[in-house]
Amino acid sequence: MLFRKISREIEAHLASSSDKILVLEGARQIGKSFIIRNCGKRLFKNFIEVNFAEDNEGLQHFKNVHTTEAFYFSLSMIAGNSLGDASDTLVFLDEIQVYPQYLTMLKFFRQERRFRFVASGSLLGIALRTTTSIPVGSIIRKQMYQLDFEEFLIANGFNEEAIATLRAKFMNREGLAEEQHQHLLGLFRRFLLVGGMPDAVNVYLETHNIVKVREIHEAVRALYAADASKYEHDSQKNLLIQRIYDLIPSQMENKKKRIVAKDIRSKAGDRFMHYKDEFEYLIASGITLGVHAVSNPRFPLCESVHKNLLKLYMNDVGMLTALLYRNNLRPLLNDERSVNLGAVYESAVALQLKANGHKLFYFDNRKKGEVDFLVDDYSSTSILPIEVKSGKDYSVHSALRNLISTPDFFVRSAFVLSNNREVRQDDGICYMPIYYVMFLDSRIDCGTVTF
Repeated sequence: MLFRKISREIEAHLASSSDKILVLEGARQIGKSFIIRNCGKRLFKNFIEVNFAEDNEGLQHFKNVHTTEAFYFSLSMIAGNSLGDASDTLVFLDEIQVYPQYLTMLKFFRQERRFRFVASGSLLGIALRTTTSIPVGSIIRKQMYQLDFEEFLIANGFNEEAIATLRAKFMNREGLAEEQHQHLLGLFRRFLLVGGMPDAVNVYLETHNIVKVREIHEAVRALYAADASKYEHDSQKNLLIQRIYDLIPSQMENKKKRIVAKDIRSKAGDRFMHYKDEFEYLIASGITLGVHAVSNPRFPLCESVHKNLLKLYMNDVGMLTALLYRNNLRPLLNDERSVNLGAVYESAVALQLKANGHKLFYFDNRKKGEVDFLVDDYSSTSILPIEVKSGKDYSVHSALRNLISTPDFFVRSAFVLSNNREVRQDDGICYMPIYYVMFLDSRIDCGTVTF
């Protein structure tokens, strides 16, 4: 079974005295149901799972339920012999967005305390924008993503001691020995091919067959397209959502990787705001990661967002490389110079930063240039620029130097991530291997480089 870091948070909540209901959010096929099922069955004598998507396509026992008593009656029809009380029974409401009324009912489930509850949903970001009464004080929302690189390493045999050693190297700003570096870099490149979708990782571990891994990627892409048509009933909007999603790989190859509105329908004069709903769906559903531009960055970055400039990354780097290279392993495993891997490296970094709790922004200033990522550094109440380099020119980054040399931006440190083994600091910039991105966590002090 694949190790998922979020399982510790789920178990801690379910084992605690908190009566708030955990709601786990995230895109389809990332393992939400599996991890809740696994944790719930270990901790509770009675584990009852109600999948609203399956119910909607079947007997619809729960579809027209709008009171807790009616719900308890329907629940007893399918699990009457397995129902205890709040001390020994966990009820899992899966795909809760299918029946949005249950989002409101969570408040009453909590108040009545008949059972413990946990919920998950794949398109909760969409459902919540139309829910009139969100029980904010009664729920704890946690975002889940597919496997990040740290979890991929664990799946490939790394134990806690090995991860702790790597983390210590990162914190002390130390590089690895050449053999260790090449091993980590090789695994990182395989991660770029496989990505973090649990089914894809399992197939990779079982078969090491890229064709079978790509079949998983294609199936997930088809599922995402089906979801868009199901939840956006306007057929024109559905087509535009698909068009924008399909544009992402080609847009990432441009010098400025942001989505250009006129490219969506090849229509001159189109504006970003014309596609507000489509962008919102792509980001809220979790199938893309949105990164907004900031031209005059200051902490906190959310106060400086340029809402009409947006980069979109696919939510899984393996699905991106499936589109770019199909079954060809050479561009990544052999580091072929003729192939620009910048978009692929950036996508992997975007997912890792997001999984580590960061809100993502990028620097776009007409005079000073563009820097790949900006995140808030809460330990120093400043901004942290991050530049990603896939080639050998990792020390060439004029825009980054322009950014950190501007006194008004109060930049205290910056990172450049590349294939280079050595860790070194130069004029406030810390150069380090790309795989160390897994330790740039918003929830801990990663150590700043002051100057």
